[in-house]
Amino acid sequence: AWQTPSVWSSTWIGDQFMVGIDEETTGIIFHYSLDNNYPNPFNPTTTINYSLASSGKVNISVYNILGQEVATLINKYQHAGEHRVAWNGHGLSSGVYIYRLRSNDFVQTKKMMLMK
Repeated sequence: AWQTPSVWSSTWIGDQFMVGIDEETTGIIFHYSLDNNYPNPFNPTTTINYSLASSGKVNISVYNILGQEVATLINKYQHAGEHRVAWNGHGLSSGVYIYRLRSNDFVQTKKMMLMK
């Protein structure tokens, strides 16, 4: 465990350098979440942050108000943790768009507004 930077720490005390292992810091626990995009409304680029509780196949797609898929932002395996993706809506009409995150058994959707 001492080789993992997240579980060890070092401290200077006077002219001595002390190294210790933090037994309580064994790792970070993530949960699934899909954040609101920012900025919102946007023109033409926006950013979406999301977290994955476990590694797996991830799909983030964007749909128009009629339910037609207009973009696939992510469609690949990703590790657990915090992630970010940017989307450029250039070439699309102003309006409300839906973005959806799917990973393992987690599915969540949010709305965003493209204003030109």
